[in-house]
Amino acid sequence: MMKKVLSTFKSIKWKHYSVYLIIAVAVAILGYLSLSLDGKASRAFDTYRSLLGDMSIWIILAVSLSLVVGFLGELSLGHAGFMSVGAYLGAVITNVLIANLKIENTFVIIVVSVFVGGVSAAACGFIVGLPALRLKGDYLAIVTLAFGEIVRVIFKNANPNIFGGAGGLQLKNYFTIDRKYFFIIGFLFVILTIAVIQNTIRSKHGRAITAIRDNEIAAKATGINVTKYKLMGFVISAAFAGIAGVLMTLKDGTVLYSKFDYNYSIEILVIVVLGGMGINGSVIAAVFISLLNWKLTDMNGSLSDYKNLIYALILILLIIYRNAPALKGFREKYNFRTLWAMVFKPKHNPAKDKGDAVRWDVVPTKIEMNEVLSTDVVIDSTGDNSADIGERGGNK
Repeated sequence: MMKKVLSTFKSIKWKHYSVYLIIAVAVAILGYLSLSLDGKASRAFDTYRSLLGDMSIWIILAVSLSLVVGFLGELSLGHAGFMSVGAYLGAVITNVLIANLKIENTFVIIVVSVFVGGVSAAACGFIVGLPALRLKGDYLAIVTLAFGEIVRVIFKNANPNIFGGAGGLQLKNYFTIDRKYFFIIGFLFVILTIAVIQNTIRSKHGRAITAIRDNEIAAKATGINVTKYKLMGFVISAAFAGIAGVLMTLKDGTVLYSKFDYNYSIEILVIVVLGGMGINGSVIAAVFISLLNWKLTDMNGSLSDYKNLIYALILILLIIYRNAPALKGFREKYNFRTLWAMVFKPKHNPAKDKGDAVRWDVVPTKIEMNEVLSTDVVIDSTGDNSADIGERGGNK
């Protein structure tokens, strides 16, 4: 039994689960610190709790957008619009649960509001994606950008008794999740997001999505329903954007339309491009941008006013590094995989190779060595030659 367990353990491809393990260990350590601190130390740690909560939301947004931009190959600038749908409708359902249904259970409120926000954003993704995904490139970007601006204006001018109007929508009774727990909940949804996106990409549906990205005409020729898979990727991405919007509302206790402008969509796109349009890269880039944003916001003086300029410079330098022909040799020699192999994978040493332990003199054969295969040629009465294959000296 123990050997079977060890064999199963060794057969697992741990590199596929590395991101889960890293996030789980980090959250376990930070969660223990957050819950164990008291008094002044706990208040001093509030800033880091807020940073970790924002970081979890950025990761969800970046990973979900990477499904459309990175794996599907479509340029979408409407992620902030889907996020606003989830944020507003999640806030509305939260107020209904608290004020009308008198529900005070935090777990029930989170589950219901996240479900409503995610489903409503997915529905908007389906409605917008069905006609819009027939477009490509800049035209699709313009349509999705217009959707985000239209949704924002709709929530601004909607019934203020329901959506708060231009002043924003406040959660009733100032309902917010305790800062000690929110970032833990946020990272649980991060793991859920990564698991869904990663398993989607590794399934047959994901292979169809990447085939569409590589060559849409060839994908159609092989029988792939291009519209179906484009729409599926768009809907999944929109659903998780809506979930991120709900989490932001529950964390801040308020939702304001001006937060979800086109600059917000561009910031999410910058994270995806900065991370290389993959899942692990998006996670790393989201963490980096969250830390950079936090540091720039806390700085005194005029440097914090140039936050977007710094983002643009980082993006320009990264694009030059990844595409400049003069840096090709440097990229191949000092990329992450090469450095990883140099550190953790020792070089092959022929002197340590073991000899072949197989005894070729006792290798079993299907035919005994004393058997002789021959061909008997028989001439029939018609004069035609025919071959009869038989065995002499062997079994007949």
